[in-house]
Amino acid sequence: MKKLLLVSILFFSIHSQSQTYVKVNALTTLLGVPNIGIETSIGKKSTFQLDILASPWKSVDGKPLQFYIFIPEYRYHFKEKYNGFYVGAHIGATAFNFQKWNYLNTDKYEKGFGYVIGATIGYQAKINHKFVLDCFLGGGNQQGFYHGYYLSTGERYETAHHWNKSGEWLPYRGGVMVSYRIQ
Repeated sequence: MKKLLLVSILFFSIHSQSQTYVKVNALTTLLGVPNIGIETSIGKKSTFQLDILASPWKSVDGKPLQFYIFIPEYRYHFKEKYNGFYVGAHIGATAFNFQKWNYLNTDKYEKGFGYVIGATIGYQAKINHKFVLDCFLGGGNQQGFYHGYYLSTGERYETAHHWNKSGEWLPYRGGVMVSYRIQ
């Protein structure tokens, strides 16, 4: 985690003379799951974005709902940077302590980590010199490694020797980012 933060700070320091935006996802933040990011120019029609989606809730209705998704993403803009349609490709990391969708209304939850590999499509609209709206949707393949537990006893319910594994194709990102230009 500390290495990722250090690499990110160094990367963004190198590009300090380029256009850089700090972003907040308005939709997920209103739902209590903040999604923040930073996007910077790396070429004529290319940008790099690093964003973090976090659900810090240790318990919602007596069940854990914590997850963190870190996604570095390369974006190609068809028209111009920060204005118009774009596509992105990413590889990210996840950490979670929550009840999977197919275990809702059971006594089971999962705790583990994983990775995501996928793509994003989006549209950015310039509001003025400082603000941009970024509407996006993305997804791909998610691979998780976890231990499964019973909520009532804390004992493991699965018998995997090391880690249980799970993989799905999912939409796992989307919303409207309000972006503020810092340079």
